[in-house]
Amino acid sequence: MLVLSRKLGERITIGERIEVVVVRIKGDSVRLGIEAPREIPVMRPEIKGRRRKPRAV
Repeated sequence: MLVLSRKLGERITIGERIEVVVVRIKGDSVRLGIEAPREIPVMRPEIKGRRRKPRAV
């Protein structure tokens, strides 16, 4: 596992097509924004098993 430190507004890039940005830090909670192509599923582990129908493109 790669562990990185980022400040508010800073980004990391995964491959050529995915970017993660730190959107908000409040107490012990961090809000992340993820920019990825629609064909790449981005899900939280706790909802991964509850797949719903795909979004219309």
